[in-house]
Amino acid sequence: MDYYYFCTQINDFADGHMEKNIFAKLIATALNLQERAVANTLALLEEGCTIPFISRYRKERTGGLDEVQIAAISDRFDKLQEIQKRKETVIKTITELDKMTPELQKRIDACWEATELEDIYLPYKPKRRTRAQVAREQGLEPLAQILMLQRERDPERAADRFVKDDVKDVEMALKGAQDIIAETVSEDERSRQQLRNTFSRQAIISSKVVKAKADTDEAAKYSDYFDWQEPLKRCSSHRLLAMRRGEDEGILRISISPDDEEATERLKRHYVYGNTPCGKLVSEAIDDGYKRLLKPAIETEFAASSKEKADEEAIHVFAENLRQLLLGAPLGQKRVMGVDPGFRTGCKVVCLDAQGNLLHHEAIFPHPPINKRMESAMAIQKMIQKYQIEAISIGNGTASRETASFIKDVLAGRYDVSPSPHKGDTPQVFVVSEAGASVYSASKIAREEFPDEDVTVRGAVSIGRRLMDPLAELVKIDPKSIGVGQYQHDVDQTKLKHSLDQTVESCVNNVGVNLNTASQHLLMYVSGLGPTLAKNIVDYRKENGAFTSRAQLKKVPRLGPSAFQQCAGFLRIPGAKNPLDNSAVHPESYPIVEQMAKDHGCTVSDLINNKEKREAINIKDYVTAEVGIPTLTDILKELEKPGRDPREQLEEFEFDKNVNTIDDLVEGMILPGIVTNITNFGAFVDIGVHQDGLVHISQMANRRIAHPLNVVKLHQHVKVRVIEVDHRRNRISLSLKGL
Repeated sequence: MDYYYFCTQINDFADGHMEKNIFAKLIATALNLQERAVANTLALLEEGCTIPFISRYRKERTGGLDEVQIAAISDRFDKLQEIQKRKETVIKTITELDKMTPELQKRIDACWEATELEDIYLPYKPKRRTRAQVAREQGLEPLAQILMLQRERDPERAADRFVKDDVKDVEMALKGAQDIIAETVSEDERSRQQLRNTFSRQAIISSKVVKAKADTDEAAKYSDYFDWQEPLKRCSSHRLLAMRRGEDEGILRISISPDDEEATERLKRHYVYGNTPCGKLVSEAIDDGYKRLLKPAIETEFAASSKEKADEEAIHVFAENLRQLLLGAPLGQKRVMGVDPGFRTGCKVVCLDAQGNLLHHEAIFPHPPINKRMESAMAIQKMIQKYQIEAISIGNGTASRETASFIKDVLAGRYDVSPSPHKGDTPQVFVVSEAGASVYSASKIAREEFPDEDVTVRGAVSIGRRLMDPLAELVKIDPKSIGVGQYQHDVDQTKLKHSLDQTVESCVNNVGVNLNTASQHLLMYVSGLGPTLAKNIVDYRKENGAFTSRAQLKKVPRLGPSAFQQCAGFLRIPGAKNPLDNSAVHPESYPIVEQMAKDHGCTVSDLINNKEKREAINIKDYVTAEVGIPTLTDILKELEKPGRDPREQLEEFEFDKNVNTIDDLVEGMILPGIVTNITNFGAFVDIGVHQDGLVHISQMANRRIAHPLNVVKLHQHVKVRVIEVDHRRNRISLSLKGL
């Protein structure tokens, strides 16, 4: 069904607000979803249910919609509500002007497109005193109508009738009438939509350097756009955002324009009826209205819409990168040494217990200019033995490669140090991203955690903890500071925050949270909780000891039945008396599992531990009006591996030992690397030379790909080929083709 036709059928109001089923119809049509599923989802959202909860535990009501679809429904609903509020303002204004008609009211009621609504409103919209308005006040509107009809053979004679005190002569009368025509044409819905179509098909975005800034250092990074143009519809988001940033910094001038001559000719076909004297005057008015009113308005629209589209693409990439980073493989609860590497200032080393608590910290200086390698080696060995270190986490910043090499030499016994080399299993060495560690170390959260330590110690602790559990540590850092985005400071900050918050919430609830070890900052992202309830849970835990059952959550101050329903399924209690408390099975489904166990003559623990008993269950026997096959299928999957972590296993990684700086690179080399960032135009890969190389999207596969995310993921271990080394600009080009 045509979307516009569908919208025109909708005109039912209830107490000044559209009924929810109308919104459901609109959203279902726009997203190609079942209306009933959308209506049920809207009802659940209105009840205060979170997106993760609805997606996981209300599949029967939503028809199995996933988080992305539910989020899209929520966003569309918010936009429709905004349009509804705008419509109320429009109706009120037009009514107060005493210009509302039944037909106009019907059109507004049926309209659910923001641009169309503004077009309808434009002729009635209060505006500053325009040239056309002055002409109307001078009584020249009838003359404008005469000219528009183009039946008058002598427009000057017609204009002479309008010469009076405030209209001095015929020329002034005709000019005023043309001003009215120019504004009328520019505000006509047909004209505006026609020009939009022209912009959509053929608009060119052009970028020129501001001459006064051309030779400045600030302008150098925008040199590619000093004299640039391309079709707007083909302009990638990263190029558009780069140009807009240059414009904001006063270095570039950006314009968006179609072929002006063709655009005006197309407009004139609707208003100019022949080569008559009146027709010529109308034609001149259209030229003026196009240049002065219509084109600037539509250009502003397209500047905003293209920026919005570029923002959406950049935010999507950022959110997907963040998701992959948060869901990075965890080492788990191990005793970890965290190392924040450095040259002149030394390496800050911390030792953490299996819960991430700080046991010890000190600085070592194994690198130039101090070069206390032997003392540093002794210190490393001593800490490993004293604190029974099982793994070592090294930040990937300055001196990372050198520090990793030094520590591996220590572990291999290449230094004659006392005490003797580490006995037992040699600790594994990992290099982790330290992006955002400095931001965390200076944050209020870090000060609360370590009030007596300086920023260097806090940063090293963050590096150690993010090896143990990236998700638990990274939720403490503003996502924008993690460094996996593309022009993140140039996009709509409200939309960016909304998307990133949703991403963090999704990841936290997808993994699940240990109720007895989670920090307040991790708990606040759990479905149904927030800063206050998260703090109350931590305070309750401190006062009463570890939780032994999910039911105890009901004793936490201000955690009522609704919050319990939303959060309980995402919280885990390892070692709980009821094994379901350490699973994703929701407490509301415990009776179902208990009935399954009873029917098969065993306990819930037996069901979990005995594959044959689980396979003997016919889930159709447990279908009720509220619980269907989707929920029962999820329950059985969870009983197979209760509380399983969906994240991958952590793997060790090592750079090529023969390559340490950009000068060591030779075209054709095949090297191991780690994907550090993904953008629309490619992926950046760390190959261990203190400068990430770029794998352009064209070098990712032997086929055309829509987006780099279809080929690689963040922190993936890859093999790359060096295809170009630009020493002057310190740029490295890499390829994944054939590897």
